[in-house]
Amino acid sequence: VQLQASGGGLVQAGGSLRLSCAASGRTFSSYFMGWFRQAPGKEREFVATMFWSDQTTSYADSVKGRFTVSRDNTKNSVYLQMNSLKLEDTAVYYCAAGAPRPGAPVKYDYWGQGTLVTVSS
Repeated sequence: VQLQASGGGLVQAGGSLRLSCAASGRTFSSYFMGWFRQAPGKEREFVATMFWSDQTTSYADSVKGRFTVSRDNTKNSVYLQMNSLKLEDTAVYYCAAGAPRPGAPVKYDYWGQGTLVTVSS
């Protein structure tokens, strides 16, 4: 099982980027596909997640209204569209997959390598 994140880069504040996460090795139709980020010197934090089958989404307050998660079944891929980027969005972004657990938070078992997003002024 592999998750391959890509699409990071350098962008000016106010700009946009789209991150991709290509999944292989299994289908994730019953999984949550999450995006996390880790800024320099900070802990990794949740950004957004989407339940693959019904595309229910959830976002951190810090990105709500600016970031959008989507998926493409035909490419077995998940995307994070990031608009109106701010300096504080600078971080390494990771995609992850986790199965739902009744009465418990999602445990993300599969992780991709990170992709660096740098927002400049």
